[in-house]
Amino acid sequence: MSKTKVSIGSVFKTIIWPRKKLLFVGLILIVISRLASLILPGASKYLIDDVIVNKDFDKLYTIILVVAGAILVQAVTSFLLTKLLSVEAQHLIAQLRVKVQQKILSLPVSFFDNSKSGELVSRIMTDVEGVRNIVGTGLVQLVGGTLTAVISLILLIKISPMMTAYVLVPVAIFGFVAMKAFGFIRPIFRERGKINAEVTGRLTETLNGVRVVKGFNAEQQEIKSFETGVEKLFLNIKKSLTSTALITSSATFLLGLASTGIMGIGGYMIMHDELTFGDFLAFTLYLGFMIAPIVQMSNIGSQLTEGFAGLDRTEEIMNMESEHDTKERVIELEAVNGDIAFENVSFAYEQDKEVIRNINIHAPRGSVTALVGSSGSGKSTIASLVSSFLIPHSGKITIDGKDLSKVTLNSYRKHLGVVLQDDFLFEGTIRENIIFPRPNASEEAIQEAVKAAYVNEFTDRFEKGLETVIGERGVKLSGGQRQRIAIARAILADPKILILDEATSNLDTESEALIQASLGNLMQGRTTFVIAHRLSTIRKADQILVIENGEIKEKGNHDELIAKQGRYFELFTYQSRI
Repeated sequence: MSKTKVSIGSVFKTIIWPRKKLLFVGLILIVISRLASLILPGASKYLIDDVIVNKDFDKLYTIILVVAGAILVQAVTSFLLTKLLSVEAQHLIAQLRVKVQQKILSLPVSFFDNSKSGELVSRIMTDVEGVRNIVGTGLVQLVGGTLTAVISLILLIKISPMMTAYVLVPVAIFGFVAMKAFGFIRPIFRERGKINAEVTGRLTETLNGVRVVKGFNAEQQEIKSFETGVEKLFLNIKKSLTSTALITSSATFLLGLASTGIMGIGGYMIMHDELTFGDFLAFTLYLGFMIAPIVQMSNIGSQLTEGFAGLDRTEEIMNMESEHDTKERVIELEAVNGDIAFENVSFAYEQDKEVIRNINIHAPRGSVTALVGSSGSGKSTIASLVSSFLIPHSGKITIDGKDLSKVTLNSYRKHLGVVLQDDFLFEGTIRENIIFPRPNASEEAIQEAVKAAYVNEFTDRFEKGLETVIGERGVKLSGGQRQRIAIARAILADPKILILDEATSNLDTESEALIQASLGNLMQGRTTFVIAHRLSTIRKADQILVIENGEIKEKGNHDELIAKQGRYFELFTYQSRI
């Protein structure tokens, strides 16, 4: 993946500007809060230099009421600020997660072949969280803190220009150190997101494959792998904490140095009657109001840096080309007959390493085309090309005479049904898995699919029937039961084009007999591509293609290929003897 760096301008345009009204309200609230906070230092000077000296009790009560009112204003504005902006920040995070998930689902299958599911979960759930520091109180506090510091600086100059000039030197040095540190931290946060995604991805794999892990007594191996990832994450966090600690320590030292100098200069000026006690107290308090936002800005700056790093990684995903983005896909299929043709089609996963070469196939509407051959010969690649998961590197695939590479994917795939060798079932009930392609299907249609795939043969024995919860990936069912649910799902989808990849490979002899009948019903009137190792299951196919080393070696129906006594004859007679 290329390293994308989100600019301030793009963040302002896409995130901040659409929420300008809300942020403006937040800014007004924080201005009111900061102005209210400046009342205390001014009141303290007035209290010491005028009220106490003159023993004016009426003004004392007035000052107490004004200060109490200012504190109440601060409390109310602080509550409203957090309520408004924190809620909006979480709303934005939710929206971004949906957008990233939507984008990831639009990416081609090849992207998922090279990515871990756990890593993608981290990209969707974790990377966008930092944005709360941009839209939330972080950004407004940064602006509000800057405003407070500027107003405090003006008031400090008004009290004593000389002491203010002395203070500005360490503050300027601190600002320089902080800017350099933040530039160093951002790549660390980017790397943290990457490491976190890797660790999450491996952990997800371990949990999904726990039976394999335990079956090979490999718990310690996985523990070690996770420990290595966690250690890598710790070292990254350690590096960022060191940088943050440098900023905080610099602030403590430099601003402490300023306070020490103020004590000396202020004491000297008071002793020479150049400064009153009230002025000195006010200066000290205003200095705190100027320095506090600067120190706070170092923390906010760290949070904003983390937010930008997360957005960098999110932007990488959002800039990827969706499989729907290609400008060539302009043809909308209104209806599909199902006539599919391959014209000199070649495909390679890696450059100059073709998996299939110059394939020519014609699958008429409603016909059954069987693909047989040894493992790795290119059968699944042909099925993936028919499914439009892959695009030919040369040659052309047509659907009803139209170039498939120019057809919009949605208009094609809604006519497509797929039953894979290791078909995926979602955690939930049997019913939820069957209605997956048609959530609003009628009960009559559901029951027809259930009976056609002989799912009722085992669900009738379950206490809860179709409402039985099957566990993650259908772990509570046998391979044959899972396969029948997958076939029922395909029957309910009612596709015009059907891909069956080893659809009967997980079935025992009894289940296979049941399924063969249901597959016959399923394939009726549909253009079907069948990949099968059990050659007995494809005897009735309209055409059988023997694929070897990416090429079609033989073509014909079962009887024709047996009569040729070629490669198909060898495979069939070998299986018949087993």
